[in-house]
Amino acid sequence: MQRISSASNPSSSQPLLNVAATRQIEQLAAADLPPQTLMQRAGLAVARLTLALAPHAQRIWIACGPGNNGGDGFEAALQLHRWGKTVLLSWTGLPAGKTQSPPDAQAARERALAAGLQISQHAPEAFDFCIDALLGIGASLDPRRDSTALMQHWLRLMQQSGAACLAVDLPTGLDADTGASSRNDNDSAKVGHVTTKSIAARARTTVAQSTFTLSLLTLKPGLFTAHGRDLAGEVWFDDLGVKSAASAGLIAPSAWLLGADRAALPPRATAAHASHKGSFGDVAVLGGESAAHSHMTGAALLAARAALHAGAGKVYVALLDAPGEAGSVTVDLLQPELMFRSPDALDLKHQVLVCGCGGGQAVRGVLPKVLSTASRLVLDADALNAIASDSQLQTQLKARNGRGYLTVLTPHPLEAARLLQTSAAAVQADRLGAARQLAEQFQAVVVLKGSGSVIAALGQISCINATGNALLATAGTGDVLAGLIGACMAGGLDAFDAACSAVFEHGRQADNWARSRPGETLSASALAMLVT
Repeated sequence: MQRISSASNPSSSQPLLNVAATRQIEQLAAADLPPQTLMQRAGLAVARLTLALAPHAQRIWIACGPGNNGGDGFEAALQLHRWGKTVLLSWTGLPAGKTQSPPDAQAARERALAAGLQISQHAPEAFDFCIDALLGIGASLDPRRDSTALMQHWLRLMQQSGAACLAVDLPTGLDADTGASSRNDNDSAKVGHVTTKSIAARARTTVAQSTFTLSLLTLKPGLFTAHGRDLAGEVWFDDLGVKSAASAGLIAPSAWLLGADRAALPPRATAAHASHKGSFGDVAVLGGESAAHSHMTGAALLAARAALHAGAGKVYVALLDAPGEAGSVTVDLLQPELMFRSPDALDLKHQVLVCGCGGGQAVRGVLPKVLSTASRLVLDADALNAIASDSQLQTQLKARNGRGYLTVLTPHPLEAARLLQTSAAAVQADRLGAARQLAEQFQAVVVLKGSGSVIAALGQISCINATGNALLATAGTGDVLAGLIGACMAGGLDAFDAACSAVFEHGRQADNWARSRPGETLSASALAMLVT
């Protein structure tokens, strides 16, 4: 059994398998094993982790659904009962029109009954630990089903109890492939005379330290992006003794959970002694519009500072100032190493260009030249918004790959929605799909920012980032990321590896800050000085 947690900064990348691939692996494994073996292994794994997480818990509530996830719960109940724990079993019963559970789940329930366990359709009044074995990957909460109201009621009781909770394979209501949650803030249902509301609103606001998920057989992409990280809490993994078909190359991963092994920053401390500043490449930042009613110089400076601290040999700043603008900056007093140039003075063929940070409306005027000339380009913020509204700029962007130019796009969900001409909600409903669509449409590497940032590129299996936390949800941290990607490209990494390395490091520093300075806010300017 392995602990997989976003806060642990995993040292090795892990393959992520969607539901279809997981079902295929399950069928292959079941064909080579005696009946019920996988379910019994799953139940044992759940019971073992329960004892490890809550060794002193005496009254353990297990809420079981009608399918195989419920069967895993019954098997866990049987093990815990044998080990002397008081197990309180609740079962939703069968859906309308169904007369029997799947064979293995039916056998597990019968084994639990034969062992003397009582099964109720009501939640217990008191418990020390709870286990969500309702749906897993089998289905999502569907308001048209009578059992949904009961499940939501039980989930609410688990949340409100304050007891630690372990989800079997997947938190109920979470989509295994996308991380989207069917526990919407507007979800409500009546159980008796009580109106219940989804627990997702609380879960998305703060991650309970007592929330755990044991992913079985495979790790699922949805656990690590969108609502997955909040709902799953601390993720554990047990392959149930089945050799990884993904690692053996039999089944391609749906994505990779990004680890430090695939996110190494360009080496600096171990570089040759005879190195000079030209050895580590040049980064130029183009943005920071100053106009009559808008001054966004700070965004460009944050990107430039991040590039400098990340190891770029020389960093230039070209501000999009109006001629004679009183707010024009010619030196960064906090970072005097930055060199200021006019946009026309940049060497776009040899420098890595980070374009768009605080670019405002002015960036639109420089984009035709940037897209046609810059050989290595990171497009962020206002540059993306300008491209989204201009078909000619989109055509130029698509043509860059054919010319051998490297391009990284770094949209947040709303910017991605503008580029795809859809809604931010649609992007968030399938973050992996949206990132892949952007990569294909614009022939570029894409970093779709957010919880579990997705890095996608043509011909590459997408990566989901395993680092970062809510400290990054503040103005300017995206500019820092853009500068960091630029520095990685200047250091010699290709666009995809640079994006993976920068996103991982960006989140890692936020995780380090949270551990070393609990309760302290992390500003973008502080983050820019941390990246190494």
